[in-house]
Amino acid sequence: MSEKTVTIPNISCGHCAATIQREVGKAPGVERVEVDVPAKRATFRWQAPATWDAIAGVLEEIDFAPAP
Repeated sequence: MSEKTVTIPNISCGHCAATIQREVGKAPGVERVEVDVPAKRATFRWQAPATWDAIAGVLEEIDFAPAP
């Protein structure tokens, strides 16, 4: 199992958090998505077949790309 916490600069509200949780949570292998709106951070936990690159790709597609 892998886990990563990233900063996502354009998180601004609960709707943003819900969108991230819903869309990333659909990916096979993603076990947990936690979003901290005030901190503008999200934590993802996954196992195969999910990969960080796949999760980051979903985030970019929904306009919530993580900070470099």
